Amino acid sequence: MSGRARLTLCSAAATLMASCALLPLVDPATWILQAAFLLAVQSGVGAAARRVPLARPLTALAQTLATLVLLTLVFAREHALAGLVPGPEAFQHFAGLLRAGADDVGRYAIPAPLSDGIRLMVVGGVLVIGLAVDTLAVTFRNAAPAGLPLLALYSIAAGLSDGAADWLWFLVAAAGYLMLLLAEGRERLSQWGRVFGGAPRAPGGPTGPVAPVRTGRRIGAVALGVALVVPLLPLPSIDGGLLDGAGTGVGAGTGSGGTISAVNPLVSLRDSLNVDEDRTVLTLRTSSGDLSDLYLRIVSLDDFDGTTWKPSKRNIIAVPDELPTPPGLRPDVQRSKITTRVSAADWYAQDWLPMPYPPSRVEVSGNWRYEPVGMTLVGDHDQTTRGETYEVDSLEVRPTARQLAAATEAPDSLRREYTEVPDSLPAVVARTAREVSEGSTNDYERAVKLQDYFAVTGGFEYDTEVEVGSGSDAIARFLRDKQGFCVHFSFAMAAMARTLGIPARVAVGFAPGSPQANGSVAVGLKDAHAWPELYFEGVGWTRFEPTPTRGTTPTYTLPDTSGITVPELPEATRSADAAPSAEPSASTSCSADDKKLDGCSSALPLDQGEQGGGGTPWYRIAGWSLLGAAALLLPLLPMLWRLRRRSVRLAWGRHAQSAAPGASPGPREDGGGQPDVDAGPVVLLDVPSHEAAEAVVLHVLAVWRELTDTAWDYGIAPDDALTPRRAAERIVRLGELDEAVARSVHRVAGAVEQVLYAPQPRPEAGLADDVRRVRVALRERVSRRTRLRAVVAPRSAVRAVWDLTDRWTAVKAAWRARLMTLARRPSPSGHEGG
Repeated sequence: MSGRARLTLCSAAATLMASCALLPLVDPATWILQAAFLLAVQSGVGAAARRVPLARPLTALAQTLATLVLLTLVFAREHALAGLVPGPEAFQHFAGLLRAGADDVGRYAIPAPLSDGIRLMVVGGVLVIGLAVDTLAVTFRNAAPAGLPLLALYSIAAGLSDGAADWLWFLVAAAGYLMLLLAEGRERLSQWGRVFGGAPRAPGGPTGPVAPVRTGRRIGAVALGVALVVPLLPLPSIDGGLLDGAGTGVGAGTGSGGTISAVNPLVSLRDSLNVDEDRTVLTLRTSSGDLSDLYLRIVSLDDFDGTTWKPSKRNIIAVPDELPTPPGLRPDVQRSKITTRVSAADWYAQDWLPMPYPPSRVEVSGNWRYEPVGMTLVGDHDQTTRGETYEVDSLEVRPTARQLAAATEAPDSLRREYTEVPDSLPAVVARTAREVSEGSTNDYERAVKLQDYFAVTGGFEYDTEVEVGSGSDAIARFLRDKQGFCVHFSFAMAAMARTLGIPARVAVGFAPGSPQANGSVAVGLKDAHAWPELYFEGVGWTRFEPTPTRGTTPTYTLPDTSGITVPELPEATRSADAAPSAEPSASTSCSADDKKLDGCSSALPLDQGEQGGGGTPWYRIAGWSLLGAAALLLPLLPMLWRLRRRSVRLAWGRHAQSAAPGASPGPREDGGGQPDVDAGPVVLLDVPSHEAAEAVVLHVLAVWRELTDTAWDYGIAPDDALTPRRAAERIVRLGELDEAVARSVHRVAGAVEQVLYAPQPRPEAGLADDVRRVRVALRERVSRRTRLRAVVAPRSAVRAVWDLTDRWTAVKAAWRARLMTLARRPSPSGHEGG
């Protein structure tokens, strides 16, 4: 194996070893197999481009184009021309996948599921790093700076990981880099031939690496040891990695649920409400007699930072057989049990399970986990609602206005968590809340006045086209402009309730759907909704509806609400095993791979094309990649073959003067045994003089063949019946070459005659330069079309077909002779084979 090929393999291996640090971040880790295959194709393109050889910038450009084609085949085949050539639609698709991947990185804890967006980020990132490493270490022959992109890849992975096995992945990445450095050092030393070879060993003497190789290995071992020891020293460091992937979150949870940073849902929820076609998301059948109160709740947002609402960090456990009674609900509050059977559309991929609140029992298949504080179910290990059918028993709680008005103060721990507002909240929010609720005597009256202010008396308008705000002034702008949709109303009312000391959070899900003729209820895209939930001791978390023209106003907020206090159903007993606890039990606590999503953006139905469905099978990716590489390379094969053949022939000419007796034979025309053109000084070894004479002949004939093929490419077909001298005169005459260029043609022809007929072949210096001079002169006298054809579709490339035909004929003749020999071989009985 040549030094350049070894260096190419080591650069790809170093990139792959450094990318192993990303393995703990994504589950499953099958993406690395895909990345390894694509990286091998990318490295192969670079090796082929360097063997042609192309200029260094063109080599990097060829690898870049090949990488783009590979990514298009894998991730945007449906959006590309012929599935290969990326256009504007393909780049838009790439941008959408990257945005989705960035959202997934922000909302999932480690390890994140292998969605299409995350897969593009990790696989594309490995290819980009691999391209940088290959370009620096192999194309530009400088492996030391190639450690920078490898370090960047490892640093990103180390910053996101939890640090449990960082030393292992560092060891793997460091070993890959050292292997790359050693390969480059060996390749550089090999260019000096026997200068560092040392004295020849005696027959049977000890074998082993020479001194420089041993020294390089020792240096590598010391560097690796230092690199492993330094991270263990008590040096200053910055806690938390990129995006604080393993940090602690806001909330009361202490365990293993993982921390996410929520994405602002305003834009995505507005887009869902503005769709032209209201597609059905969920179809349900229920035993409830009042569909107006059948809200399907997905998740609650209880962490308010002044800009947006998001879920707090919570423990999630195994789903209990019977869910506990919601906190704060007393036995004297009227409630009834309802059963709802829900079927999700096969394109609706939601990680949270939409359910009526509060649920008491859930019957669902798949990998689902229970979050006790919010009483929600979240999918585990890529579990979504796509095509799911499940059954939920829930309580239809019907408090009275009197019970809500008589509610006592909430527990201190709950008040501290759910009435917290940041200092950045504009003062106008609290001031408006006080003005609206002026004259109220209890929290219930304050809450009803806030609801009426937004829905009836405040002059607010429901408008999904309004520009969504961002930053701490978003609520203030909404109170000023008085235009928005459900997210604006629910966020503003919950924030204002907190400033009044009322525990509040925001629920995200679906408003009641539309009854159908067959008795079912259809919930569509435009039913996506957000509403505030306020806590009243004795009743628990209670829904309010501040958004005008959306949902239904709760009956307990109307003036004529009656006060029935006798419960229809006894309170569900609280199971000791199912009771939520601040500390997760050993049997039900979840590991660091449990994930949580943000709220309102999670409520939106996600298109099937944007979800990670396990990815395309590897064999299909491999087939499409090979097909794309073939489609890209086949039209270029004549040009690549011709460039390679010219490089080899002229390299022979350059070394022809070195091929005299005592010199090493140069490369054969078929490419075997050739030195790397850019490898540096050629080392001369002792060889028999008859081999050197044969090498001189082959060198000169190769240069002559290149001269005649160059003339053929530019329209002067060869005539094998002519002598070299007559052929040279014909090229000069048809090519209309001037005297200086004609002398170059005759010099090459004269060299051919000398090596063919002289007793002692003598090499001629400068023949390769003569051929290049003739090529420039011929190129200048032809049209632009002929020039293009000479490069892209050279006529002399037909020799490749002739060579294959000759070789096939030789192989058939060899096998025929072998079979005849076997047929004539005497049999064991003494008779010839018949």
